[in-house]
Amino acid sequence: MFVEHLGLQDFRNYKTAEVSLARGANVFVGRNGQGKTNLAESLAYLATLGSHRVSQDAPLVREGQNAAFVRARLAHGERRVTLDLQINKQGANKARVNGAPVKPAELPRYAHVVLFAPEDLQIVRGDPSARRKFADQMLIQRRPRMAGIIADYERVLKQRNALLKSARARGVKGEGLATLEVWDDKLITLGSQLIDARLALAAEMAAPVAAAYTAIAGADHSPTLGWVLSITGADPEENEGSDSALQSGTTAEQFRAALAAKRSSELDRGLTLVGPHRDDLLLMVRGLPVKGYASHGESWSVALALRLASAELLREELSAGDPILILDDVFAELDAQRRTRLAELAAGFEQVIVTSAVEEDVPRQLRAHVVRVQSGQIIAIEPAENSENSVSETILTAGESSANTVGEDEPF
Repeated sequence: MFVEHLGLQDFRNYKTAEVSLARGANVFVGRNGQGKTNLAESLAYLATLGSHRVSQDAPLVREGQNAAFVRARLAHGERRVTLDLQINKQGANKARVNGAPVKPAELPRYAHVVLFAPEDLQIVRGDPSARRKFADQMLIQRRPRMAGIIADYERVLKQRNALLKSARARGVKGEGLATLEVWDDKLITLGSQLIDARLALAAEMAAPVAAAYTAIAGADHSPTLGWVLSITGADPEENEGSDSALQSGTTAEQFRAALAAKRSSELDRGLTLVGPHRDDLLLMVRGLPVKGYASHGESWSVALALRLASAELLREELSAGDPILILDDVFAELDAQRRTRLAELAAGFEQVIVTSAVEEDVPRQLRAHVVRVQSGQIIAIEPAENSENSVSETILTAGESSANTVGEDEPF
């Protein structure tokens, strides 16, 4: 699968933009702050329904506008599908597939994107929430139904926390809070599914992460990954290790026992202290945690390995072909050897999109199709020679667009 055409209207700093892309390697080139990452971000949003840079949708809409529009035409063999997304500053977003209205949650079924950006260093160096977010986004990409399970778990957790806070304020003890058991049951049902899915994901990613890390770093540092679970006594959110061995029984049974053990503490603090919302993905190299022990180069290699392993898993599962691999402003941070190794890995995907402030930072094999960006405008497209999707050099200003500009002629 690859993107043939991308259209934007009022997205970030773009009034309008129309970009033709090629199968194989594409690179967006321009100085920092010109809008290269915005193009990559718009594509990734179709696959994840979220931004890797901000948690809210409002910053995605150009200043002074109420909505942004993204249109992408995807190709898989002879098949073509056009995805349209309207991102609203306020209210629910809207989407279409081949012109037919659908729920935005349907878009990830068609768009498969794996994006690596400098922000991904937070996966390996940041708080546990960053690692949980990484894992959960991967779960949703592989099994879209997980989005509902995760959303339901977060809703139940919020309700349960509200009940605990209310009980603390009123001085209610455990025996006087019968309704808490109802929320316990819901929390355990949903949370156990999420924990089991995360454990399975870590097991499936182990081999591809190790292979990708070795390929990028040029050394085998025995990278591993596994979950530290609060239901077994650990609390990664408070840097507390497990005080007990892995309990026997199903995940649900362990979850229930952990809630019972923490009931008094939860009532005292007005907070749910066990569950997947307090777990952590432990990443290690050379037998040591990446966070706090790994070098800068090792940290970059682990973060890249996580994304490349994700792409490999999706590649094995997708009937639509390879996921689109996006490398956002990566090569400037890598030494020459890591650049070469990463380029060799990336070149194997059906489509790879790279952003860079300096064209020469990107290895030549990834510079086949160059899109030049300046001040929220696509100022030139230099296609790969002999590409079946080649277009002649194009100059577009902020006020120009094709007849198919997103959102103008076919409003939602």
